[in-house]
Amino acid sequence: MREPCGRSVLWMTMSAWRSRAGFSVVIAGLTADARIVINRARVECQSHRLTVEDPVTVEYITRYIASLKQRYTQSNGRRPFGISALIVGFDFDGTPRLYQTDPSGTYHAWKANAIGRGAKSVREFLEKNYTDEAIETDDLTIKLVIKALLEVVQSGGKNIELAVMRRDQPLKILNPEEIEKYVAEIEKEKEENEKKKQKKAS
Repeated sequence: MREPCGRSVLWMTMSAWRSRAGFSVVIAGLTADARIVINRARVECQSHRLTVEDPVTVEYITRYIASLKQRYTQSNGRRPFGISALIVGFDFDGTPRLYQTDPSGTYHAWKANAIGRGAKSVREFLEKNYTDEAIETDDLTIKLVIKALLEVVQSGGKNIELAVMRRDQPLKILNPEEIEKYVAEIEKEKEENEKKKQKKAS
């Protein structure tokens, strides 16, 4: 997520919910559990708006989801929710936020993160390659995300779903043709870099 320009990019692992409050939740794990948590979060958003006449902040709904999950780790006869979630959105001043919640109910703020199968490899890639220069424009940011996903996704762009979130704008889901275009550009750049390395070696 790039803070200066108020832009964030996320990848969808299993299910996603876009709220009217201006944030999105992406969940990896058990679909039935995801449905319960999202429905409870939706009701909390509505209740909060009716009570204080303001939409929830990204941190508020993150804390709500985390505390809900944490309560289920302490109750007899109930199992913890088998999901991890990324909550992404913007504060009222336009600052982008990205949080992750675990099944245990803990939550952390991030600049970039991944959940689901292969998340460790994606995070390792982001740790090595995430810089301010790498996310200077929309195209560069999207390319960074796709490069990270290609570390674990087979069949190129066919198995990638990607959405771009901007402040006060609808969540834009990239179509397969757009993703394939980025994949082709990335592969071309790789080939050119390999040729340069070979020339230097010779």
